[in-house]
Amino acid sequence: MAIPLLEDVVIIIGLAVIILLLFRKMKMPAILAFFLTGLLAGPHGLGLVGSVDEVNLLAELGVIFLLFTIGMEFSLENFFQIKRYVIVGGSLQLTLTLAAVYFICLNLGLNTSESIFTGLLISFSSTAVVIRLLQERDQMYSIHGQIALGILIFQDIAVVLVILFTPMLAGVSNGALNNLPTLIAMGAGLVIFTLISTKWIVPALIHYIARFKSRELFVLTIILICFGVTWITSSIGLSTALGAFLAGLIISNTDYSHQALGNILPFKDIFMSFFFVSIGMLLNIGFVAENLLLIIIIAVIVILLKSFIASITAGLLGLSFRVMVLVGLLLSQIGEFSFILSATGLQLGLINKDFFQIFLGVSVITMSITPFILAAAPRISNFSDKLPLPDRIKHGFYPFTIPPEEVLSDHLIIVGFGINGKNMAKAASKAEIPYVVVEINPEIVRNEKSHGESIHFGDAAHGTVLKNINIEEARIMVVAISDAIGTRKILDIAKKLNPNIYIIVRTRYIRDMESLYQMGADEIIPEEFETSIEIFSRVLEKYDLPEENIHDFIHEIRSDGYELFRTLSKDELITSTLDESQDIEITSTILGSVSEGKTIGELIKSYDLEIVAVIRGHKTFKKIDATFKLAEGDLLIVSGEEDQLSNFEKSDL
Repeated sequence: MAIPLLEDVVIIIGLAVIILLLFRKMKMPAILAFFLTGLLAGPHGLGLVGSVDEVNLLAELGVIFLLFTIGMEFSLENFFQIKRYVIVGGSLQLTLTLAAVYFICLNLGLNTSESIFTGLLISFSSTAVVIRLLQERDQMYSIHGQIALGILIFQDIAVVLVILFTPMLAGVSNGALNNLPTLIAMGAGLVIFTLISTKWIVPALIHYIARFKSRELFVLTIILICFGVTWITSSIGLSTALGAFLAGLIISNTDYSHQALGNILPFKDIFMSFFFVSIGMLLNIGFVAENLLLIIIIAVIVILLKSFIASITAGLLGLSFRVMVLVGLLLSQIGEFSFILSATGLQLGLINKDFFQIFLGVSVITMSITPFILAAAPRISNFSDKLPLPDRIKHGFYPFTIPPEEVLSDHLIIVGFGINGKNMAKAASKAEIPYVVVEINPEIVRNEKSHGESIHFGDAAHGTVLKNINIEEARIMVVAISDAIGTRKILDIAKKLNPNIYIIVRTRYIRDMESLYQMGADEIIPEEFETSIEIFSRVLEKYDLPEENIHDFIHEIRSDGYELFRTLSKDELITSTLDESQDIEITSTILGSVSEGKTIGELIKSYDLEIVAVIRGHKTFKKIDATFKLAEGDLLIVSGEEDQLSNFEKSDL
């Protein structure tokens, strides 16, 4: 006998796999694939799924796991690092967006409760979409990425309270929420419960469970804490979202939070997929088609309004206009929590079914178009820089008192004061090299200035900022930031102001090197390549090679590698064996007696591999051809695709 829910799950997952595969090939966002899956499988599409309510139950589990993971990821240490962006930036963005939408809705004829609720729906941005895009583009630690992250953290916390108090907007009795003394008592009780659980109960429990070294027991305990706290809050009339967030917050303070998060993330990903599918099921394609023009117009207005307000927020934090634009584009969509709020509002009568369908259509469009907006962000940012704006807006403003800066010459300019920038400044200081640091984060500038650091506030992508630190007479510039867009702009401006300055750039990926060289970088340090060399050196150490040989060989690889990067064309770089975008790996193996007397050609004739070098005793042989004869004990360094290397290592060597 077939189980209806199981049949529906198989249909949804099967359809999702097919659509996701197509979307990945077209480089389209995964969330859009889940929306389309729900649209096709749901009652307004092909009607493939019958148990819509049971699918919605799986979706609710996705929301619980999402808030649970947000609670676990909420680190006080990370919070304090970006606290100004969280508290000031988050509150400004939410308040300004809510106020703007509220007044617009009042003028359109909505009542006060409906206007406030609509403002709340539009105020939230998508944590899932933005974080994923920042990670994919390696911009998580850029200044615009950090500001967006701070605002999203504030939104994630605020949504818990918004869900809690939404019934009050509808005038619906919600037990304790309409009784102030009871509400205060419940709040105090929850705070005490959370503190006691965080400080003593849960850490002791998880530590005791971890001693058994049972993965199954550990995972079940974590899920029990998640569902247990969620059940407690729902039992006393509070939201499941609040309970899930508190459960994650309790676990985040333990030594096992990272392990717990790693175990829970697969559950979150699976059930959140059902959440986005369930949203697609709710979309009435007929209604959307009839009102498509209206939905598109509203979506455009929402994107423009949210972008403008998020940009203003970044500007009020003192950031440059370029960063303002990037933050605005990042937060221009409506978020996943707004779906939850809208469903709650529909149940409570705050919005009707037509409003709900229009809102769903607008939300899906704004979330789906975000990756394309971010892809165009560099061009939009470049255009915005050409606008005739006041310097205070264009370059940002420093919200603290600035002591007079010493004018240097023949000096070193360090852009960015992260780990690389700090180490560079420390080395320059010890070597008595005159230097100045340019940093866009006002908090870092204030803290470092208090310690006597030679640091200047500003966005180095603007010529005025670089002129203020006398770039015309500087000898070297080191660009050590995580912002790829900013790095390119800095290179362009710096070379125009001082064509003779020697610029060293840090980048993460080898694939970015060619374009950076073309823009004027003199040296580029790719983290990807340097990391592979460090790993390779550890491999050689494990084979007990003399340290001198290891250093010589690594020096040769580094020298040849960087020379290769400088001379290869872009197309050649993509097909280079040092390019990891094609899954090319490098490994080593010691040859046995079977390989004695064989040539390179005989050894690898059945494999698509390239010989990097052969180490024999104290000698390193490079630029070897197929006739090179091997000997027992040779260390063979080869590169190739993973499957080819695996088959080669399994052969009789």
